Amino acid sequence: MAAIGAGSNLASSFGDPKSTVLSAISSLDSESTRICAVSRLFRTPAWPPGSGPDFVNAAVLVASRLDPAALLARLHEIEARFQRTRESRWGARTVDLDLLFFGPAVLPDPAGHARWRGLAPDRQRIEAPDELILPHPRIEERGFVLIPLAEIAPGWRHPLTGRTVAAMAAALPEADRAGIVPVDRVRENRS
Repeated sequence: MAAIGAGSNLASSFGDPKSTVLSAISSLDSESTRICAVSRLFRTPAWPPGSGPDFVNAAVLVASRLDPAALLARLHEIEARFQRTRESRWGARTVDLDLLFFGPAVLPDPAGHARWRGLAPDRQRIEAPDELILPHPRIEERGFVLIPLAEIAPGWRHPLTGRTVAAMAAALPEADRAGIVPVDRVRENRS
């Protein structure tokens, strides 16, 4: 089982960010990859703060016959179809599909993963890995990933830290959780 984070904060030819995320998620289903579970959609503040409009985020569990590198390549193909450009790190985007974990896989290896997980915040803005890092090195820090993921994979255990998604989500500072609300609740609050 693999988990994918899906997000958008710019319209695409598929519609507004909500429509774009839903269409991108539908695109995941193929002969090689079957969707097993999808979280609710959440409105989340742009990260880093001030980097653009709010996002619509979701998490998806898939079963795939692809290996992690091939699945990531498939995610990049879908992003390209949705007009994703990579002009700036952490900028606004039509769609973002991140491979969050692939079962218990640790890539490239525990030492390589630790290097990226421990990278200082000022270096994170300018350095990007040129290889696949699994689990995603920032999974434990990002509420916009953990809150949706906790709906569909609360018991998944990080292979290096041993912490479950539920425990990681519960450990988020309240300030990080406060701005993350289900899209339907956002609609209800605006009526």
